[in-house]
Amino acid sequence: MPRNAARLLATAVVVAMAATAAPAATAAPSTAAATAPAGASDPFYAYTGSEPLASFAPGAVLKTRTLKYHLVGLPTPLKAIQLLYRTTDAQGRPSANVTTVVPSPTGRHDKAVSYQSFYDSLDPEDGPSRAIAGNVSLGGAIANAESVFVVPLLLAGYDLVIPDTEGQSADFAAGPEYGTNTLDSIRAATASAGTGLDSDTRFGLLGYSGGAIATNWAAALAPDYAPEVNRRLVGFAEGGLLVDPAHNLKYVDGSVVWTGVIPMALIGVSRSFGIDLEPYLNSYGAEVYHKLEKGSIVDALGRYPGLTWKKLAKPQYADPNSVPAFVEAVNKVNLGSAPTPTVPGFIAQGNGGVWEGTFSNRPGIGTGDGVMVAGDVRTLARQYCSTGNGSIEYRQFDLLSHVGVPVVWAPAALGWLGDRFAGRAAPSDCGRIPAGNSLAPEVPAPTS
Repeated sequence: MPRNAARLLATAVVVAMAATAAPAATAAPSTAAATAPAGASDPFYAYTGSEPLASFAPGAVLKTRTLKYHLVGLPTPLKAIQLLYRTTDAQGRPSANVTTVVPSPTGRHDKAVSYQSFYDSLDPEDGPSRAIAGNVSLGGAIANAESVFVVPLLLAGYDLVIPDTEGQSADFAAGPEYGTNTLDSIRAATASAGTGLDSDTRFGLLGYSGGAIATNWAAALAPDYAPEVNRRLVGFAEGGLLVDPAHNLKYVDGSVVWTGVIPMALIGVSRSFGIDLEPYLNSYGAEVYHKLEKGSIVDALGRYPGLTWKKLAKPQYADPNSVPAFVEAVNKVNLGSAPTPTVPGFIAQGNGGVWEGTFSNRPGIGTGDGVMVAGDVRTLARQYCSTGNGSIEYRQFDLLSHVGVPVVWAPAALGWLGDRFAGRAAPSDCGRIPAGNSLAPEVPAPTS
C-alpha cells in the first residue's frame, strides 16, 4: 500500500473516532428524520415486491440505484452503487438491508475491501448508506467522518463494499446479525452486474470498534453461512473488538465516558432478539432507555458519567445475571461461543483505558482500552490458534486507549491486508499471546 495512502487512512480513522467522542458532552439528540434526504421515507429502503422475502436466497439483489458519493451532504465525483438485498436477521428471519459499492478508479475489480463502519447507532437513519446518499444528521456524523476512508482505500486500488451492518432496525451490538448482513452484502455486490464485482473478486474484511464486531462475526460465520464467500476471503483485519458483552458492561460500569454504551447495548441486543428488558428497569432506567431508543453513540458518550447497572435496574435485579433475558442475550452475542474463522486474522487491541476515564480492573475482567476488554480479546485470539487457525497476528498497545489505537492500527491493518492480497504467507503470534479471561457463557443468578 502506498505510504501516503496509509497516512491518509490513519488520519481518517482518528478523525472519525474523534468525531465519536468529542461531540458527546454537548451534542443534542439526533434529528436525522428531519434532515436526511435518504431518510425513513425513502422508498429505496423498503422491499415492496410481490414475492415474499423468504423466496429469495440470501444476498439476492432486490433493488439497485446509482448516485454520487456524498461527503458531509455534498456530492463528490465518486460513483456509489447502492443495493437493497435479502439477508437474515439475528432470529434467522429473512430481512432486507442496504449496502454501498464504490468502484475503484482502476477499473480492475479483482480485489475489494468490505469496510464495516463503526457508526454505532440505534437509529436506522444513521447508517453509512444514508450518509453516502447525503444524510448530514448529527447521528450520521460518524459515517460521514469515515468517508475519508474512501480516498486511501481507492488509492490503493480496492473496490469498496460498505454495508449497513446493523440492519434496517439498527440492532446495535447484535454481532450475529452484523455478520450475516456483511456476508450477504458481499454476495449482493458480486451478484449485481452494475458493480463490476463477480465470483472471481477476492475480498478482505476491515473494521474497527463497532466495525470490528461485524468483521469478526462475518469471518466466524462465513464457513457455514456463506462458504462461497469464505473461499474468496484473503483475511480479516480488526481492532478494538467487543468479545463478551457481559464483561464489557461490567468493565465500563461507573466509568466517565463510556457508560452510555450500557443502555445502548441493552437496547440493541434485546431489540434484535425480541427480548423485553423494560420490566427489570427502575423508573430512571426506563427514562434512559427511552431517551436512547433511537440515539447514536454521540448521544450517549460522556452523557452519563458514573452510570451503573444498579442505577438502571430494580433493586431485586442488582446483579444483571439475575435477569434471564439479559443472560440469554449476552450469551448469544459472545464471540467466544462462535465458530473459529478459517482465514488469516490481524487483531489489535488497546489497554490504556485510563486515558478515557475507565479505571476498572475487576477480577476475571481486568483492564482494557476504555470500552473493550483486552483480556477477552487475547483469549479469543488464543482460542482461534488452538482450534485450527494458526494464522492469527495479535498486537496489544498497553499505552493506547480506544481512540488512540487507530493511529497505529489503520496503516498496519492495510499493510497486512495488502500482503494477503499479494499472496504472502500470513504471520502468526500463536504461542506468544498472553493468557486472558474465561469466555464461558454467563450463568443465571438468583434475584436479591
